[in-house]
Amino acid sequence: MNRRSFLQTSAFAAAAAGLSSVSFGCKSTGAVAKKPIYKISLAEWSLHRTIRNEKSMTNLDFPKVTRREFDIDAVEFVNQFFMDKARDENYLKELDRICKGEGVTSVLIMCDGEGNLGDPDATKQKQAVLNHHKWADAAKFLGCHSIRVNAATGNVGSFEEQQARAAEGLASLSTYCAKLDLNCIVENHGGLSSNGKWLAGVMKRVDMKNCGTLPDFGNFRINQTEMYDRYQGVRELMPYAKSVSAKTNDFDVSGNETNTDYVKMMKIVLEFGYHGFVGIEYEGESVSEYEGIRLTKKLLESVRTELS
Repeated sequence: MNRRSFLQTSAFAAAAAGLSSVSFGCKSTGAVAKKPIYKISLAEWSLHRTIRNEKSMTNLDFPKVTRREFDIDAVEFVNQFFMDKARDENYLKELDRICKGEGVTSVLIMCDGEGNLGDPDATKQKQAVLNHHKWADAAKFLGCHSIRVNAATGNVGSFEEQQARAAEGLASLSTYCAKLDLNCIVENHGGLSSNGKWLAGVMKRVDMKNCGTLPDFGNFRINQTEMYDRYQGVRELMPYAKSVSAKTNDFDVSGNETNTDYVKMMKIVLEFGYHGFVGIEYEGESVSEYEGIRLTKKLLESVRTELS
């Protein structure tokens, strides 16, 4: 039985099981579990030193560590940690098998190092779009809802010219992703993309249902001297958000993030009706990566309880 047949058979079986448990015209006598106001996932970048420097874990270990060490059931992969495996079907099957075995959902793949989607050189821009196709295919295979890309432009041209080029590249890639029923989402990730007004303008230019944003709470440094207001930036990007990145760096003695007021920030997120995944992305150095992840999870859980 091939993968497609298996999925179709499983879907019919699940549907039949669901129908058998429905009591038509009757009120449920059991308590209905309240859905959380947002879900928590783990971005693999939180463990980049463990993977890249210490080499004490691999991308295949990531879903296991996520579930067993942190009791988190959703992962956000980083392509840098399996850069040569996008078209390796056996590797992807093994990664998918591990995720399913751990009861872990694959949320997205963060894509870097594949060229600038807003490159001023048309040939390079087209190649950058094509370079991302393999990651869209891999994300679809793993059951992700999105690939996360960057709106890099090489910092060439005016504000509007860079917007136009970024929109052009994103529209082309989003068209490919749409065929896979996949989202193409952009993170504020330095340069003009860290200007909320600029990136929101790019989204308006693209104007495609499956092209959106991944607001990151901390990535609002435009250049060495210019910072964009993080709360304003997240507010401007949330109308297009299909995922959210909870960046943390340092914590005070009470467990609060010292750079971001998480209650204030999550109120903004929820204000736009967002109830999807909020991905932990610890980048600090004051505590270990494992401890930073645990502190971020505890903070997100505490804020979720307070705002529920």
